[in-house]
Amino acid sequence: MDIQSGRAVRLYEGDPDRETVYFESPLDAARHWAGLGAGFLHLVDLDAATGRGGNREIIAQIVSGLDVPVEVGGGVRSREDAEALLALGVRRVVIGTAAVKNPELVAELIAAHGSEAVVVSLDARGLEVATHGWAQGSGVQVAELTPRLADAGLETLIFTDVTRDGTLKGLDRDLMRQVRGLWLNTLIVGGGVRDVEDVRLLAEEGIEGAIVGRAIYEGTLPYPVTL
Repeated sequence: MDIQSGRAVRLYEGDPDRETVYFESPLDAARHWAGLGAGFLHLVDLDAATGRGGNREIIAQIVSGLDVPVEVGGGVRSREDAEALLALGVRRVVIGTAAVKNPELVAELIAAHGSEAVVVSLDARGLEVATHGWAQGSGVQVAELTPRLADAGLETLIFTDVTRDGTLKGLDRDLMRQVRGLWLNTLIVGGGVRDVEDVRLLAEEGIEGAIVGRAIYEGTLPYPVTL
């Protein structure tokens, strides 16, 4: 669930000005997916990610209003940001830009809260990491970061193909295979998930899971998923 200007949206190729609104209330969206059996909710505060504001109050409502565990990313760039979310009851915090700019933060948070509370999300065009809400290329390659993250004790990595995110084009199998080879711990992928064929791809490539948004909002991937 991507949250922008207080609404549950999806962006096309990560562009904050190309949004589709699916729920006026993110809390209603969270209740909808929880009611269908979702066992975990992935929230992204797009306003915090792009420096346009934040949706902390809405996130607090979702965490307190549902029994489903929640992970939250978007604008988590300091220990204070991360611990403020954990104090709300968020199960896991997702570190993006800060993992590139300040990789020591990942190790620090894992040491303080355990690997189960920290996830790193690498958003990329090809294998170059994008930062600041996908707006900037970092010049850093995924292959440069993965060994450092493993050494920091990271267990779960999220990899998003920015060029396909929100497009329903399907996962890029070759790219997913490359990332699988670079990260041997738990890997969650995203970017263009369209239908059950993408879910089958996960199994075939040994990838543990996927972030899914538009595909289940629009019904191209039935939810709950049946193969």
